[in-house]
Amino acid sequence: MSGKKMLESVFRKHGFDDFKWLDPKDIVVAHWVRMKCIYGCPNYGKGGCCPPNVPSVEECEAFFKGYKEAVVFHFEKKMKNPEDRHRWTTDVNKKLLALEREVFLSGHWKAFLLYMDSCHACDECAGSRLGCKNKPAARPAPEALAMDVFSTVKKLGYPIQVLKDYSQSMNRYAFLMIE
Repeated sequence: MSGKKMLESVFRKHGFDDFKWLDPKDIVVAHWVRMKCIYGCPNYGKGGCCPPNVPSVEECEAFFKGYKEAVVFHFEKKMKNPEDRHRWTTDVNKKLLALEREVFLSGHWKAFLLYMDSCHACDECAGSRLGCKNKPAARPAPEALAMDVFSTVKKLGYPIQVLKDYSQSMNRYAFLMIE
């Protein structure tokens, strides 16, 4: 079984069926994404996995270029209660973290997960990477690393749009970087 086929069976074993392979060279990194974090995100400065507690945009771009493979996981969900989305994404992210571990243990030592939402590994964030109480589970969202998720997933034909209200289905994306 080829490396990709073996990994795909691991993804499915963990319950992740909606995914596509992505050449990391096709990841769009942009300064405007960081600006949206700084001027518009309520998590800015609050978490150890959010700006300004993450590498510079240039370092993020170099990080992505250091990989040969990536996988995008797509999740579509409609919420009756908008506040339930954080619990849902936290639960999915925990499952993705277990997947990352299995991929790592299968010999892909550079495996690194980007959550589909801000890191909510702890109920209360320490606010800095150094003070993090759960460092092994802490991961940034793609946007925290200046990834233009909209442009990146559109290249793969995945649906994504700005939602006008909570009656619309969300399309969320997590990324697993693999060597």
